Amino acid sequence: MAMIFYRDMELICRSCGATFIFTAGEQEFYADKGFLNEPTRCPKCRNRRDNQRRRPESPAEDDES
Repeated sequence: MAMIFYRDMELICRSCGATFIFTAGEQEFYADKGFLNEPTRCPKCRNRRDNQRRRPESPAEDDES
């Protein structure tokens, strides 16, 4: 069985343009989960996007008073 070595990679966030490090540990985690692609967003933008997607829709204000 071939050993896979990971090394820290410097990537650029597609949302904010910031440089971020995709660590060797994160790469191993992604591989263990079966993720084939490296992240395209920095952790801050990834968290912001996840929080927006998880937030329930707020009901529209009813102006019929």
